[in-house]
Amino acid sequence: MASCTSWWVLMVLLGVSCEPTKPVDKMCTEVSDNLFLIADRSYSCEGLELTKIPDQLPFTTKVLDFSFNFLYSLHSSSFSKLKDLIYLDLTRCQINWVYEGAFENNSYLETIVLTGNHLLFLGDTAFTGPLSLKHLDLTQTGLTSLTFIPMQDLDNLETLILGNNYIHSLQLPPSFKTRHLKYLDFQMNNIQRISAKDVMPLKQLSNLTLVLKGNHIVHIDPGVFSSISFYNLDFSSCANVSVILKGLQGGQTVALQLGAFVDSDILPISPSALHGIRNVSVDHLTLQYRTFLNLSGETFEWMTKLQTLDLTHTSLFEVPLGLHRMDVLKELNLNENKFVHLCDIRSSVFPTVTHLYIRGNSKELDLGAKCLESLSKLQYLDLSNSQIEDLDCCRKQFAALSALQHVNMSYNRKLLFQSIAFNESANLMVLDLAFTHIVTTNSSQGPFSNLHFLQILNLSYSQIGQNIQHILQGLESLRVLNLKGNNFESGIILNDKLFQQVCNLEVLILSYCKLLAIETKAFSTLRKLQHVDLSHNNLITFNSGAFSNLRNIYLNFANNRIHIIPRDMLTNLSGQSIINLSYNPLECTCSNTGLLTWYKQNIDKIEDSEETVCSEPKSLAGTKLLFVNLFCGYSTAKVILITFVVITVIGVTFILIIRFLQRKYQHI
Repeated sequence: MASCTSWWVLMVLLGVSCEPTKPVDKMCTEVSDNLFLIADRSYSCEGLELTKIPDQLPFTTKVLDFSFNFLYSLHSSSFSKLKDLIYLDLTRCQINWVYEGAFENNSYLETIVLTGNHLLFLGDTAFTGPLSLKHLDLTQTGLTSLTFIPMQDLDNLETLILGNNYIHSLQLPPSFKTRHLKYLDFQMNNIQRISAKDVMPLKQLSNLTLVLKGNHIVHIDPGVFSSISFYNLDFSSCANVSVILKGLQGGQTVALQLGAFVDSDILPISPSALHGIRNVSVDHLTLQYRTFLNLSGETFEWMTKLQTLDLTHTSLFEVPLGLHRMDVLKELNLNENKFVHLCDIRSSVFPTVTHLYIRGNSKELDLGAKCLESLSKLQYLDLSNSQIEDLDCCRKQFAALSALQHVNMSYNRKLLFQSIAFNESANLMVLDLAFTHIVTTNSSQGPFSNLHFLQILNLSYSQIGQNIQHILQGLESLRVLNLKGNNFESGIILNDKLFQQVCNLEVLILSYCKLLAIETKAFSTLRKLQHVDLSHNNLITFNSGAFSNLRNIYLNFANNRIHIIPRDMLTNLSGQSIINLSYNPLECTCSNTGLLTWYKQNIDKIEDSEETVCSEPKSLAGTKLLFVNLFCGYSTAKVILITFVVITVIGVTFILIIRFLQRKYQHI
């Protein structure tokens, strides 16, 4: 008590008051951001080495993460107090036994996660109690057969995950009568053969996602899936594609995944291996991380009815000649391949494509001229991270692409714009050139001056330098502008109407631009501005006068060099405005009382208050602004002292005057 009193007295002498901090709960913590967004009813007890459910948990708990603890066994009393539970995660709690009625008191339970527990026993009524259990995760639980799972209480199940076990048969028990199943996962098991008897219970389902990836399937009865309507069939990394397609004869699936895992040792697909796909109704086909033996037009000739084709990382250096036109294909993914020239993709084969991805090409990609001119319906083009360097981009390269709306050419080498870059793509709405060196040569006309509908422009780390004003010509519809990592002359945003051409801007990012100052009217024309990021610069002054709209604005000034902020720079921040001042060397002295007073009165407008701390004086370094109280007036002692001094001075002065007059007139 004495030490606390002494500390309080010391703080008073320093002109600062302290407030008690809230004690840290070393047990389960409340989680405010969760899948169900249930405030005050979600808790995490992850990794606390607990051996039972803490009594301190509220009875109203609905979401509980109890993973990485020690339970060993589940009984009817384990969760009996938490009657409102909806979601329960018991990942890797070393559970071996789940006894009868383990969840009988949890009638609202919808999700149970038992991942990573080696289950030796599941009681016949282990899942009795929950009235609508929808999601059950039994990944890596040591299962060898589906008969081990008591199915009689799982009629409402929508998701059943059984991955990474030792299950050798897909055969579902007769007690499995659910009609609501949407997702069934058998990945990374020991399933080798699938018979018609195995999948009989699935025939009553529709739009099912069945995951069998990572199983070494050597035989499927022909047509075994013919009368089942799937949403997604995942046979990734299953070696024999021909066997799979025979089993799918007459079947219907929206998406079929026949790809492989990264660096998996699977033999290449022969030209005839994919012939069976002509007997399957498939909209979306994935062959990523596969390779092809003797690539020719015959390899893909049976894919003319596809809407989406994913050939990511398939070692393609060209689309083979002789390929039949794919007149219904809408999306083509050619990421991470080895094209040298853009014309090698033979775009005339798929003239209806609206989305084309050639991201992460391993070779330097030459854009050529008019390689995409047959794609009159193309809306989305991704050429990012493909080592592109073009010294006259992009008029000839994107000729005839009038429908283009989204272009991503980020993370490339260098693009030189000598005139209007996208002269035939005037409907462009999103342009991403981040981390690509941009150079312009025509000072009279901006490279994007015809893009009157462009709404998002990303020029972060593009080394545009003083060309920024030139580049913004004609972009009157621009809403989002990212200039992160670019440098401005002298490190100052001047009152030179730099952003006058983009008066509809709502989001402006100027972080990491080495800015030293912002002049008062730098953003005065941006009356719709809602989000400004000026973090990670060298600003020493906070200037709210530079912004016209201060009613509902987000201002990020984090990681700058701001010491003092006058109160009048803050009072105009009203409405839903938010400000971030974290990681600035803020002074907590009487020179900065304007900020400290406003801060406490407007804590709802502060972002990252935990890192908004004092830098000066040293005695308060690291103290959160919220906990600082300064007494900057005169104390009683000081008032008495000053009064005494004033009276003394007046008295002495009066005496001196009297003596002077006496000496002057004493001879009279």
